Amino acid sequence: MKPQFLIGGATSGSGKTVFALGLFRALRKRGIKVQPYKCGPDFMDVQLHSISSGSDSVNLDSWFASRTHLQYIYNKYGEKADICAIEGASALFDGYKRMQGSSAEMSQLLSVPVILVVNARSAAYSVAPMLYGYKYFRPQVKIAGVVFTQVSSPTHFSYLKDACNDAGLNSLGYIPYDEELKLPPRHTALTQAVRTELERIIEKVASYIEDNIDIERIMKMCMRIFPCEYTLPYTSDVEETGTGFDNRRKTLSIAVARDTAFNLVYRENIDRLSAIGNITYFSPLYGNDLPEADIVYLPGGFPELFARQLHRRKPFMRQLKEYAERGGKIIAEGGGMVLLARSLNIREGGSDYEMSGVLPFSCTMKDSHLHTGYRSIEIGDTDIRGHEFRFLSLCNDDSSSRNEIRIFDVKNTRGTDADTHIYRYKNVIAGFTHWYWGEADVMQLWK
Repeated sequence: MKPQFLIGGATSGSGKTVFALGLFRALRKRGIKVQPYKCGPDFMDVQLHSISSGSDSVNLDSWFASRTHLQYIYNKYGEKADICAIEGASALFDGYKRMQGSSAEMSQLLSVPVILVVNARSAAYSVAPMLYGYKYFRPQVKIAGVVFTQVSSPTHFSYLKDACNDAGLNSLGYIPYDEELKLPPRHTALTQAVRTELERIIEKVASYIEDNIDIERIMKMCMRIFPCEYTLPYTSDVEETGTGFDNRRKTLSIAVARDTAFNLVYRENIDRLSAIGNITYFSPLYGNDLPEADIVYLPGGFPELFARQLHRRKPFMRQLKEYAERGGKIIAEGGGMVLLARSLNIREGGSDYEMSGVLPFSCTMKDSHLHTGYRSIEIGDTDIRGHEFRFLSLCNDDSSSRNEIRIFDVKNTRGTDADTHIYRYKNVIAGFTHWYWGEADVMQLWK
């Protein structure tokens, strides 16, 4: 038995992330080990969770993986923690198709109750019918209680408590309105300056939570049996190894890019790579040479924020191209693909910053707009799913005219073509989508 809960938002702007970060820090200061999770594909929130709680956060996404795999991941990472806490994605019932992929679905899958977070900035007793609807719309989604954010005064909170009581839900407390509690935008690298500001915000929220929210009550109300039960069918292969990989390949050496510019990677992807080889981390932004490796993994990030610095890494860019031309295996996704492009341009009239030139196109931020959504692809017998979130676009692309480059179409959740591709040149596989390998053998990509 241990406390387990999902922090769900009544609306997408409810302040659930702020509440989650403050609660994780308050528990951490009490010496309680929290295992944070993020429902959905988001990278920024998992990094914020790790800063706040001191533990690596893990993505749980039912578009990426089977129900059994998600339960396995939840149990594996939560085993040594005192509390398991999931931050939901968007609003509670919002999924990629009605409730599919929603936080409410995840609450049912893992048998954990919901702490509903409600933004009360412009509301008082009128939240009662909304709360009543959340309680009875899907009764199988158990709501343990409600936390209010942006509450203007104790008197304001008294109206909200009355609304909770009349809707038949427990009021667990509130976070006062404070215009300084603003998290950095999504398109932000976690530099030291940003981390310093985050620490200030997290500490302030934790203090508000200690003063206005009954943490002990939350822990008692959300006590549940651990581990959660698996959905049948459940195979011994998953239970015993959790990988599905051939461990005879453990002799592989794998180089993974990791620094301020390249740090958007799913935690489970690293575990999967660890199952087939020994990982070495390197920095395209600050390091020296490309490590000797059987596989090079270039995960997503924000290279456009460091274009000048990356451009100056000419010896590294030459090594990357030489490695690719020799037939070295490279996986590049999201911002990692920028390193393989001819150049990067970050604004109208700005300079073109030369990159490695492995692939015959350039990347640009000019006239950019957000491309986002779930993606899937079949390469050979391998079916992989992922998510795309980018402002970068391609330009001067002559890939289709080069016979040695294969272009794979990527699908969205409806099975139609998405406005994105996967490129393969020799043993280089690259695209803007961030892929999840939890149930896939990444070595199959080269077969």
